[in-house]
Amino acid sequence: MNQATLVTRTKSQYSELEAAQELGVSVEQLRILIRSHIAQSDEDLNHVSTASFHPSDLLVLKILSGLSARSTAQGSAE
Repeated sequence: MNQATLVTRTKSQYSELEAAQELGVSVEQLRILIRSHIAQSDEDLNHVSTASFHPSDLLVLKILSGLSARSTAQGSAE
C-alpha cells in the first residue's frame, strides 16, 4: 500500500456512550453539555440516552465543550 494513501473510517452514527468516549468526557458530562447548550425543554432531555449522534454533532459538541471549559476557567480566574 502506498504510504501517501490514508485510510480512515468514520462511523455514520454514534451512541450516547460512543459520543462521550469520542469527546473524551463522561456520559454525565455529555448530558450536561447537551442540557446547557442544545436542549430546549425537559422533553428534549428525555431522548438523549436513545439519540444517535452523527460526526457533525460530535464536532459541534466538541466546539461547545471547548467554549464551556474556557468560560469556566475564565470565571475561576476572576
